[in-house]
Amino acid sequence: MELQLIAAMCSFAFVTSATPGPNNLMLLASGANFGFKRTIPHMLGIACGMILLLLVTLLGLGEIFTRLPSAQMGLKLVGVVYLLWLAWKIASAPVAETSDSSNRTTATTAQPMRWWQAAAFQFVNPKAWMMALGAVSSFTLSGDQYWLSGLVLMIVFGLVNLPSVSLWAGFGVVIQQFLSNARRKRQFNIIMGVLTAATVGMIIGV
Repeated sequence: MELQLIAAMCSFAFVTSATPGPNNLMLLASGANFGFKRTIPHMLGIACGMILLLLVTLLGLGEIFTRLPSAQMGLKLVGVVYLLWLAWKIASAPVAETSDSSNRTTATTAQPMRWWQAAAFQFVNPKAWMMALGAVSSFTLSGDQYWLSGLVLMIVFGLVNLPSVSLWAGFGVVIQQFLSNARRKRQFNIIMGVLTAATVGMIIGV
């Protein structure tokens, strides 16, 4: 395989992984609410889910969505419903409340997304499907080199996706210092919930 092709894979993986979307908005909110360390499983789940999505696309499952418009519409519907549910969960997430005059805060019941939940989300995330379909159709080679190029593509996405999405969790950590009280945290969560819900428009337009 030519280095030029691998470089193009890297560029595609970075641009599609780092640009705004449901995954990155949720990581931004998670980084702000839970910190970078507790958001790592979420980031790992996104990377693992993306690799699995590329694998099933390489196996031909992705052709269902290009050949059957009804299947694509079904995916969009599931993605819209799930995203709206996630948006509500983000907006209504409990935040620490001050418990006494010493400004000590009570523990909250909110938890960051687990790795398997983040991985499973990729299969109902239309943006992730478009990334996988675009990558496989653009960068795999025909004939005997199909699986070799597909393997390289999965490795590239595994190496590029994780640090790319981690930037958003890092941005959340930076924002965290401005969320000095429960009121600001609640306002931030509402804004992130609204922005996550707004990605439904992106899905409908795909």
